[in-house]
Amino acid sequence: MASRASSQRRLARTFGAVNIGSFRISAMIMGETETGELQVLGSGHRMSDGVKRGYVTDMEAASFAIRDAVERAEKSAGTNVRSVWIACAGAGLASSVVSVDIEIGGRRIEDEDVELLLVRAQDMIQPDGRTVLHAQPAHYTLDGAHGVANPRGLHAERLGVDIHVMLADGAPVRNLTEAVQKAHLSVEGVVAAPLAAGHACLTLEERELGVALVEIGSDVTNVAVFAGGMLLGLKAVPMGSADITDAIASGFGIRRSQAERLKCVAGSAIASPADHRELIPVNAPNEAPDGTAGGPLARGADDKNRIVRAELVSVVTQQLSLLTGEIGKALKEMGFSGSRAGQVVLTGGGAELAGMADFMQGALGQPVRLGRPPQLIGMPEAHHAPGFATLAGLCLYAAEDPVDIRAIGAGRGGLYRGTPSEGGLLEPLFRLLRALKENF
Repeated sequence: MASRASSQRRLARTFGAVNIGSFRISAMIMGETETGELQVLGSGHRMSDGVKRGYVTDMEAASFAIRDAVERAEKSAGTNVRSVWIACAGAGLASSVVSVDIEIGGRRIEDEDVELLLVRAQDMIQPDGRTVLHAQPAHYTLDGAHGVANPRGLHAERLGVDIHVMLADGAPVRNLTEAVQKAHLSVEGVVAAPLAAGHACLTLEERELGVALVEIGSDVTNVAVFAGGMLLGLKAVPMGSADITDAIASGFGIRRSQAERLKCVAGSAIASPADHRELIPVNAPNEAPDGTAGGPLARGADDKNRIVRAELVSVVTQQLSLLTGEIGKALKEMGFSGSRAGQVVLTGGGAELAGMADFMQGALGQPVRLGRPPQLIGMPEAHHAPGFATLAGLCLYAAEDPVDIRAIGAGRGGLYRGTPSEGGLLEPLFRLLRALKENF
């Protein structure tokens, strides 16, 4: 107990994160030490309730599930949190890039020039009635030359910036935040799930050179393309791992709980010759083979309610072919195909199915690897898995807390917090500051 208290005193800050999925709601509490080292203090998860395809469908049920997951994480951490960062996976997410530049006149670029540029960029964002989750400077340009990380102190005729903007439908985002608030927590920020997962699974070099991130959730698969350090394209496919479960349940005439267990225990995306000789029990060990607890015999099962594994794999791969086809279409629409294609990183709970990366690589004709979160200090081994990538990414994102241009001149930077910035009103002040510096 003393060691934990000692560790707590060395922490510079603590923050919490909640990933509200359709299958599972998970929470994590992370601390950052005075030396900048991150460590997981506690985590917890439970079955989801009141959420479908990334949307809140039952406010009370969702709030209860969120509170339960957070309390489990708090018990594990031995500390409480009052505010959390949350991920948004549905809500019609869309990504775009806004470019803007200003005249410098060949002189040295100062801090107020950068601030003026970002204030100008605020006026360029056109949400068209939607909610802006993120509006972040990706990189700067000097006289049209891209890839400048920090232009301060350099000379240029014109200074520009590319702003990455992430939009979402307002009502679903408000429902998510309200569900968290009803769980007696405040929302520190809402992060687009692909951005959070990208922070956990992708290297800076991958995001710069170009990579596709495919996050297979229970009901939704998000396909995101990164390049130049930005999320340049995003498509949501309304299919996920739950569709595989439903196909198994329908194909064998069994309950969804049985189908989910079969998928996780014996399912595979890759067939083997031995599958035709292997019999898989449909019932869990505590269920009778044909009693009321176990339900009726599965379609095609023997008298002990066992099915041939090859038949299970066949159902799984048929459903995966449909999902992979939609993923391929999404990648092609975003220009990530043919000679422009590259590495595909597979993450999300659905990516944990045995053989998934090999199946996807064969179907897409592109290199595919599994994306896992980094093994942080204190992280349970079970959470070092694709299904917890977004949760860990939320914590990593919170630790980084990127600048949001809407907060320039309006206090602390961050993400969607429900109120727009009034930063555009400060442009005359920046002009005055620059004039004073040039003339005095």
